[in-house]
Amino acid sequence: MAAPLLNIEDARERVLQATAPLASEDVAVGEALGRVLAEDLRAAHDVPGFANSAMDGFAVRSGAAGRELVVVGESRAGRPAHLPLAEGEAIRISTGAMLPDGADAVLQQELVADHGERITLQEEVEPGRNVREPGEDLRAGDEVLTAGTRLGPASLGVAVNAGRASLLCAPRPRVAVLATGDELRPAGAPLGPGQVHDSNRVTLTALARRDGAQVVLAHDVPDNAGATREAIAEGLDAADLVLLSGGVSVGPHDHVKPALAALGVEERFWRVALRPGKPTWFGVRDGTLVFGLPGNPVSAMVTFLLFARPALAALQGAEPLAGGCAVLGEEIRCHPDRDECVRVRLEHGRAFATGPQGSHVLRSMALADGLVVIPRGEGRSLAAGTEVELIAV
Repeated sequence: MAAPLLNIEDARERVLQATAPLASEDVAVGEALGRVLAEDLRAAHDVPGFANSAMDGFAVRSGAAGRELVVVGESRAGRPAHLPLAEGEAIRISTGAMLPDGADAVLQQELVADHGERITLQEEVEPGRNVREPGEDLRAGDEVLTAGTRLGPASLGVAVNAGRASLLCAPRPRVAVLATGDELRPAGAPLGPGQVHDSNRVTLTALARRDGAQVVLAHDVPDNAGATREAIAEGLDAADLVLLSGGVSVGPHDHVKPALAALGVEERFWRVALRPGKPTWFGVRDGTLVFGLPGNPVSAMVTFLLFARPALAALQGAEPLAGGCAVLGEEIRCHPDRDECVRVRLEHGRAFATGPQGSHVLRSMALADGLVVIPRGEGRSLAAGTEVELIAV
């Protein structure tokens, strides 16, 4: 009797239990976009480090409107005034320039009557007006970013402001993408009878790169036992994670599982109670993760999102992408014995299927805003208005 199928959560848990973060490396801050931070980052100093002007205008002492002041100098960004401000004086100041000693406010230039060497203040000036105080953004020692943060443009800017020129980051996982099948032809190539263009190699490569990986090799592999074993061996030597599409079933031309066994890859699971994606395979050899994904294009993408994406996050020390929820906009019938990932578009907060859900209908994935997980159940349907799990695509 065949072993019972794993559910999605148990399969994902086996993947994560087998995945250890890669050793971190020092990365120049300007090269760290999209990388995952491997350290907690603290500010080395206050930001800003000095009181400065939020406006172009005049640095003054607070006080009443109507005062006439003598302009005794200028403070520019990066070139502060070196003389202190006395009573009855003003210093012309630019946005971001250091506030002179003796000044406690800035009045913007459009509220000043400028007579050249003298000015008249047209409004009362309260202490602190238009002044950015030291440490308003960051205080020395503040925790700025935490380990596990995926670094975006703003995060990199904050790291620079906090005093860092380089950051300790997880490396980009090395990924090998191997698409199996005699029927596969490169994108744009002429098609003979029974042949198809290889979309899996392109979509899986794109998915891996989007999730922070570097794809170190991507090949089509013919349905041949020797060629399959040779390609997988190359992937195991080159990568931290190997993605295979197709060839993981038990037909006479499915050579992936025997090749994996011959190469010493330990099987952790095969087959999941999932539609599409039942024949998914996962195993490990010496820390290298191997995913045998189904060959149908939608199945390959769905199983990548469910299982390989969390593994790539874990290799980088990041939390898996948080799931969300959606409300069904229409009734969806449950599969009797497998949970189903239905491709949906979101309209006004409600989820609608993108059309035919066959595992070969890749257009339905291109139209999708996400996947909703419809729990299995003989003779059941989920009614419109039911809240369900939503997975980002």
